[in-house]
Amino acid sequence: MDGERLILFDIDGTLLRTQGAGMAAMIEALSRLFPAQRFSFDSIPVAGRLDTLIWRDLAERHGIPDEPSVHARFRATYAECLRAKLDSAPGSTRVMPGVPVLLDALRGRPGVHLGLLTGNYSETGTLKIRHSGLDHTLFKVNAWAEDGESRRALPPVAIRRFHEQHGRPMDPERVVIIGDTPHDVDCALATGCRVLGVATGEFPRDTLAEHGAHMALNALDDTGAVVEWLLNSSH
Repeated sequence: MDGERLILFDIDGTLLRTQGAGMAAMIEALSRLFPAQRFSFDSIPVAGRLDTLIWRDLAERHGIPDEPSVHARFRATYAECLRAKLDSAPGSTRVMPGVPVLLDALRGRPGVHLGLLTGNYSETGTLKIRHSGLDHTLFKVNAWAEDGESRRALPPVAIRRFHEQHGRPMDPERVVIIGDTPHDVDCALATGCRVLGVATGEFPRDTLAEHGAHMALNALDDTGAVVEWLLNSSH
């Protein structure tokens, strides 16, 4: 279909913020599995990174064997802890400015396909979306932490899944990644995608622009301008 676009949103810091519930749930999960130890994120970077890589750093720092069976137990326990934390604090997940209106403006628009490209595990990312009140069914083409060894591996996964779902390829130049960290910018540029950087996470707009974002905004709250750029920008 001529003029099609695939728009991929990051979750944390871009669509929403869970006010630290994710990191707290990871620490709780580790404490449940290894109660004799104390855990922290000291010196471990989190923003924009895959949960699989964060797990590896946590395991290495605290002397936990990074084995598939141990990782699987951590992942399942983390999901249980995150669900409990989110359920115990209704309304604690904050949707970023402009996001609901933007999603409504893109919903059902001919040729526009929405998805997620995120460092979250699929189950915990979905938990966050649902808890925020956003409609998780809007996002049809998704790439998650478990889908690649690095964030750069995720855009090709999303593009492949679009092809599998629709039976036709999607040119990377017609893919837009929206994210709040330099990692989002980097993975888009590495694949030849467009990238919109939004400063609702830890990084200011100028930093995202310096890393190469084709457009950088303080927030996604100017719906008309954002939609115009998403649908009409090109290399």
